[in-house]
Amino acid sequence: MTRVALRGILGRKLRTLLTAVAIVLGVALVAGTLILTDSISRAFDTIFTDSRQGSSVVISGKSAFNLSDGSGAAAPSFSESLLQKVREQPDVAAAEGSVTGEAQLIGDNGKAIVYGGAPNLGFSIANGASQFNPLQLVEGAWPATGEVVIDGSTADKEGFAVGDTVGVQARGPVQKLHISGIVKFGSVSTIGGATLAGFDLPTAQNIFQKPGELDEIAAAKPGVSDAQLARDLSSVLPANTQVRTADQQAQKDAKDTNSFISFLRTFLLAFGGIALFVGAFVIANSLSITIAQRTRELATLRTVGASRRQVLRSIIIEALVVGVLASVAGLLLGLGLAKALFWLFNAIGFTLPNNGLVFEPRTAVVALLVGVIVTLGASLRPAIRATRVPPIAAVREGATLPESRFARFRTPGALLLTAIGFAAVIYGLFGSGLGTGAVLLFMGVGALLVFSGVALFASKLVPGLATLLGWPTARLGGAAGKLAQGNAKRNPQRTASTAAALMIGLALVTLVAVLGQGIRSSFTGAVDKIFVSDYAITAQNNFSPIPTDAAKAAESAPGVEAVASVRAGEALVFGSASSVTAVTPNAGEAIALDWMDGSQAVYGQLGTNGAFVDNDFAKKHNLTIGSPIKITVPNGTVVPLVVKGIFNPPPGGSPFGQVTFSSATFDQNFDQPENLFSFVKMKGGVTDANTQALEKSLVDFPNAKAQTRNEFKDNQVSFLNKILNVLYVLLALSVIVSLFGIINTLVLTVFERTREIGTLRAVGMTRSQVRRMIRYESIITALIGAALGIVLGVVLAGLLTARVDFINFAVPVSQIVVFAIAAVFVGILAAIIPARRAAKLNVLQALQYE
Repeated sequence: MTRVALRGILGRKLRTLLTAVAIVLGVALVAGTLILTDSISRAFDTIFTDSRQGSSVVISGKSAFNLSDGSGAAAPSFSESLLQKVREQPDVAAAEGSVTGEAQLIGDNGKAIVYGGAPNLGFSIANGASQFNPLQLVEGAWPATGEVVIDGSTADKEGFAVGDTVGVQARGPVQKLHISGIVKFGSVSTIGGATLAGFDLPTAQNIFQKPGELDEIAAAKPGVSDAQLARDLSSVLPANTQVRTADQQAQKDAKDTNSFISFLRTFLLAFGGIALFVGAFVIANSLSITIAQRTRELATLRTVGASRRQVLRSIIIEALVVGVLASVAGLLLGLGLAKALFWLFNAIGFTLPNNGLVFEPRTAVVALLVGVIVTLGASLRPAIRATRVPPIAAVREGATLPESRFARFRTPGALLLTAIGFAAVIYGLFGSGLGTGAVLLFMGVGALLVFSGVALFASKLVPGLATLLGWPTARLGGAAGKLAQGNAKRNPQRTASTAAALMIGLALVTLVAVLGQGIRSSFTGAVDKIFVSDYAITAQNNFSPIPTDAAKAAESAPGVEAVASVRAGEALVFGSASSVTAVTPNAGEAIALDWMDGSQAVYGQLGTNGAFVDNDFAKKHNLTIGSPIKITVPNGTVVPLVVKGIFNPPPGGSPFGQVTFSSATFDQNFDQPENLFSFVKMKGGVTDANTQALEKSLVDFPNAKAQTRNEFKDNQVSFLNKILNVLYVLLALSVIVSLFGIINTLVLTVFERTREIGTLRAVGMTRSQVRRMIRYESIITALIGAALGIVLGVVLAGLLTARVDFINFAVPVSQIVVFAIAAVFVGILAAIIPARRAAKLNVLQALQYE
């Protein structure tokens, strides 16, 4: 039977190839994801390891709690005098101090050089020849006072060379520095979109406004273990510092990065799973049709003595061979896909470090196992069905497979499966006490059950949908259109199974589109309610903090009536790390809130201990006007506050954290305060003159930009649009899989209807009409999948938006129309090969075909 199975595959090359494509694409995304994330992880590990090379221990400022990356808060600096004390310890052979921060290079166009969301790293280099320096000098010399070295990637992109003058902006206005050298970081080939700016220690302390302070001290002594050196130094360190071994510090540095990589891996693998899930539908449907067409062949095998078990084994062997070959092809394609994913992230401004692709043995094992298991699982039902072919079918023309004894339970089972799926999704969204993992599990399993249930039940909907959606083809397409409509309704189960693959892809695309539209409409609605000023000042990349001096410079612009700024940081509130914000006293002139308790006057009444919170936070902690709140800031100081206002944020959210207090209190307790936003009210509102005046006032702060309300909304939403585009590209793989599923089904039905097509040609149907008939049938099938998918996607999006308070439910009608039109194009593309094949059938041979 093994030989029979292999010959069967070789005898149906086209059908086998089209069936395998579904698994190839799914496995490629799984393999590509693992290769991509392993490559990123290796590159980051190299960066963090190189950065601590030569160090035995690292001394740093100690925060009162673990700070989140990008929270706006940083561990406190410490006195530079500690460096000499460390050097005097007997177990220390070498030690050097450094300061670090955000330092943006300024291009020749006067704008900050920013590559997507990548960091702009600035740091001191006390001694270029030091064992603690991870940089390699490519050209020029190490920096002296008033000089800077920059990375080679930025120098190449921007046309900088040794001897040029470049602007650098950190804590204060832009400073012009001489480029003394070009450097590269460690052994990695690229550090992604990050820019590097290195200074000598005095220059760095001046730029970062840390006079007489350090952020770190690296120390080492050969012959003494890192752990022992850390223990020896811990006894002489002040309370506001801590010491870690170099390995511990590298792990700490990599913690946030590892979390990101883990999220990215899970995120991308989910799309690989979706593609494989869709592929399972394609394989099951293709094998079901193939087995139905091979009824006489299988019956003949039974007649000559093959047992049911042998027939089952032959089908399983076919599926196994297809699964292995497709998985191997997908694994190889995954290498190219990993490169494509690097390019995709780079295209949206999310450039990742890369030191070459990493192909782990685990990648091959996982990808091959997943592909083979999915293929075998999808083939199980058709294989079992093949064993039911009775031997008598070998001599009976037009014999069909007998229905399973469970067929009568298909409809109630499908409805039950769908109901259980929706129940799981609803419980995951609204159930109490569930962690993030449990929520995602219930939602994921529920969605799979919903898709499976709807796919099984869809056969009951096909006749009505084919009549409705096929009406234009039947009305305008003549005889070919009517025949296509009838063909779509002839075998509802087959049409439903074919459409189900496209349904899943379009359901997810619609879900993303509705959620994206909801986020956009919620955010823009919130801006319209809160933003009562004329301009907003943000960073060039729209989300990084900007120096507080930028807002002070804007105040000097002619016509400015008020500049209200929002600072952001992190603090311990009621025992957990929470986002906190601060506002200037005149914020009421630029930022309007819906106050539950209090009024716009609260901004100016905060003083040294006043605070306001949002309504949900107040309910959670039973807060009212006058309630005390104690927050612990990163340096360990406990700041007592009193609630003076409670507001109700709009669905799109607000610029404020869980607790907001005065900017004066913030500046007193947080190191290196920066603004997240500044809102400007000007006499005469938005005019060309006011815009020019504001831009002129910010000339010394190239990283800051002034925007009108509409520009602010567009810029803030732009990153969301990029994320949505990535999601659409990833989901397009499942649509491509479904495209091949439709092609495969149509090719198989052309084989099945060979005599029928020959008869139609014999009674006068032209080749052109045959092509149109196949094309119309493909379009009707695609539209059925689109209709089911769009409705299902809107329903699932409605459940999600009902759970998330800050997202409104909004249907992007224009996008849904585009999806429907795209489904028509999918149908047209899918019909090209089958239609040409049908039109080329020889009439006489077709009439004799069995």
